[in-house]
Amino acid sequence: MFTRRHPYLFFLLVSFSIFSVLILGVVGMAAWIGQGAGDFDGEGVGVVEIEGAIADARNTIEQIREFREDDDIKAIVVRINSPGGAVGPSQEIYREIRKTISTKKVIASMGAVAASGGYYVACAADGIVANPGTITGSIGVIMGYTNFRQLLDKIGMVPVVIKSGPYKDTGSPTREMRDDEREILQAITDGIHQQFVTAIAEGRNMERGQVEAAADGRIFTGEDAKAKGLVDRLGNFQDALAWAGELGGLEGPVVPVYARDKELSMLRYLLSSSVTEWFSKMIHPGIFAEYRYSPNGS
Repeated sequence: MFTRRHPYLFFLLVSFSIFSVLILGVVGMAAWIGQGAGDFDGEGVGVVEIEGAIADARNTIEQIREFREDDDIKAIVVRINSPGGAVGPSQEIYREIRKTISTKKVIASMGAVAASGGYYVACAADGIVANPGTITGSIGVIMGYTNFRQLLDKIGMVPVVIKSGPYKDTGSPTREMRDDEREILQAITDGIHQQFVTAIAEGRNMERGQVEAAADGRIFTGEDAKAKGLVDRLGNFQDALAWAGELGGLEGPVVPVYARDKELSMLRYLLSSSVTEWFSKMIHPGIFAEYRYSPNGS
């Protein structure tokens, strides 16, 4: 019989068949669970989620653009759960939202935290909804590092630096910062902070002096932020969704439409190199065997 003559080949074929069925099942599940912007049949509100530190804006920008260009998406909710992050990506997302509000309404929904860069993104929207206990604000810019100079002196290590200019190693942790370097970094920090204040004043349609009074780095609860004009309404995600649907002209229950990217996350995981390697080991463990030293020479 074939199974007796070629046991390894038979096992390989059976394993491949099982894996194929698994992949097809995940694809079918992705098509069944939650509609993506391109597959949704009807009108709804697009939901863009920003979770964790803001370090890369590409995925968020693509989702916003996708919803902006979809005629079935009547408004967008940007759900923010972030303590902030890098300046550049926060500004990129802010810019994309500002481009979007000229054609579609955008509502920002704050979760547990929407501070610093998280608030930078939120203030670009047509309206902001926060929970009473949401941590927000932290309007400011910070630079920091740890200086190891005294530690190096104690252990006798001497750093050697060759540089093309006097400021190339500004912020080096192996020496004391010079006064002129501190002035340069302070000027950069102040400049970015003024950009932050300007973005809030424009996005929230607030007087600059009113923004500056709240832009000293302190955090606020959602309730405090509303009293200061930094937030429009108190409520949860469903309240933000309902408000966006109202602004988008939708009647009846609002259907949230999530970006297609989330639906295929399981499929991407199954196709990742780590899972593929694991599956290959299961099929034929000997392929991935390691050479080991054996005392008896075997």
